[in-house]
Amino acid sequence: MLLIVLAYLGGALTILSPCILPVLPFVFARADQPFVKSGLPLLAGMAFTFAIVATLAAVGGGWVTQANQYGRWLAIALLAIFGLTLLLPRFADHLMRPFVSAGNRLSNFAQEDGQQVRPGASFLLGIGTGLLWAPCAGPILGLVLTGAALRGASVGTTLLLLAYAAGAATSLAIALLIGGRVFAAMKRSLGAGEWVRRGIGVAMLGGVLAIALGLDTGVLTRVSTIATSGIEQKLVDKLSPRKAPLAMTAAADANAPANSGAMMRAAQVIPNNAAPLPVEGVLPTLNGAVQWLNSPPLTVQDLRGKVVLVDFWTYSCINCLRSLPYVKAWAQKYKDQGLVVIGVHAPEFAFERDVGNVKKATHDLGIDYPVAIDNDFAIWRALNNQYWPAHYFVDAKGQIRYHHFGEGDYAESEKVIQQLLAEAGHADVSKVALGITSGSAQGVQAAADSTDMRSPETYIGYQRAENFASPGGEAQDKVHTYAAPSQPVVNDWGLAGAWKVGAEHATLTEPSGRIVYRFHARDLHLVLGPGQDGKPVRFRVSVDGAAPGAAHGTDVAADGSGIVTEQRLYQLVRQTGDVADHTFSIEFLDAGVQAYAFTFG
Repeated sequence: MLLIVLAYLGGALTILSPCILPVLPFVFARADQPFVKSGLPLLAGMAFTFAIVATLAAVGGGWVTQANQYGRWLAIALLAIFGLTLLLPRFADHLMRPFVSAGNRLSNFAQEDGQQVRPGASFLLGIGTGLLWAPCAGPILGLVLTGAALRGASVGTTLLLLAYAAGAATSLAIALLIGGRVFAAMKRSLGAGEWVRRGIGVAMLGGVLAIALGLDTGVLTRVSTIATSGIEQKLVDKLSPRKAPLAMTAAADANAPANSGAMMRAAQVIPNNAAPLPVEGVLPTLNGAVQWLNSPPLTVQDLRGKVVLVDFWTYSCINCLRSLPYVKAWAQKYKDQGLVVIGVHAPEFAFERDVGNVKKATHDLGIDYPVAIDNDFAIWRALNNQYWPAHYFVDAKGQIRYHHFGEGDYAESEKVIQQLLAEAGHADVSKVALGITSGSAQGVQAAADSTDMRSPETYIGYQRAENFASPGGEAQDKVHTYAAPSQPVVNDWGLAGAWKVGAEHATLTEPSGRIVYRFHARDLHLVLGPGQDGKPVRFRVSVDGAAPGAAHGTDVAADGSGIVTEQRLYQLVRQTGDVADHTFSIEFLDAGVQAYAFTFG
């Protein structure tokens, strides 16, 4: 019962998600009709269709996804015709004549006041709309679909999906009732019923166009500033006990960094003498990816008989970048023995949702194995993942047999790959030497000096900022002139100049602004991006008030000069010799730069 309540509440939040926006015109097209005979059947058809499609998608594999795509295009065509009937009454009259004998004329969908309302017609319209409905997969829906994928079809799964759909229908019903009253008031006060009807027709055609262009599942989700996942996660945390991620052991949870989702150490130790690895779960569906790079979309069925390594990463994450040489090496060494590496790119910052940015980063980093763009975190939630990087090792039967969170322990991970390949019939794989060739890890991908690194990952946006030391603190979401801290202690940092600090990043609004950080580590990196116009931003780095010289990073010259040309991680300091406390400063000579987070190595 608790899960049903959670599913219902999660569905009710769907109306706040941008992917519901293109559906709203179809709902409001019935706003001037009686709710019980028109609006209610419409919503019932939507909920019914979504629950059926979601159930099949959860348990039926990739063929259902393809079938639903055909259904979407059929629904787009039918609803486009419906929009034209609202916009052009004469078109409706000519179109309906052949269907009079069948009793299903499309004019039933565009009736004038006083004509009989047919609930069946509204229900059919709801079914068509339901095929277009693609709710943003929040944590609650993710839990439902994950359970369905792991346990197969059941009455419980269908009930949970119906509860989710009913929650969404409830919030839409409230909007429809309010919209109906507004619609009626406009007709009474303005006498503009015909124009309102035509306006709805235009809105419907706009919605059809948006869905046909993929805006309901793509751009709207990426550019939205409305995030329901946080609200849903709070509901999950409050109404149900917090569960550990799939395959996470108690020891792993204890080793998690207290304030970072970026990395985690090994979750388990491989048993001695190549003992059989335990089964930790099954590989869930990969259908949630919004796009695939270097490969057509892969399904669980496509991967049967293969050993699979799933690598969760994001391209500005330093921990991901440092583990990447090993993942790439494994993909090359063992591809002939049947290993398939899948990089699941799950964005941390908004700019990492831009598929163009990910394509460029994938090319620049030399990644040639399949990459699933997980902008909606569907695959992330299906595995109940919480970390970058995270590696899940899957055997030839599709069973998860091992996992590792964070950097390090590469030899152990490679032994797992060899063991799973041996189980799959590749006995000679054990003869392959462990490790990667020297020189494979260079620049930002070189291993960190973890023995003497005392500075943590530090976010600049106020949502996760810590140790901010400029006098007066951060002014949220408004331009403010800051002064740098005069005597910062280790891990204190601050701003100088005119900055606008947002939840995720800070933007310099005038030239000659600075960021100062007192750090203790060999390497210092900063995630940066140019302004919204994409114009490059020049900068100058200093360490203890002087040019870095030999301590400069790969993105800085010895004199400290550099330029921000794209949204990514920049290595600004790499020292040699003993590590000590230093005061880092970066001055931006041009306005517009966006600063996201410091990382160290």
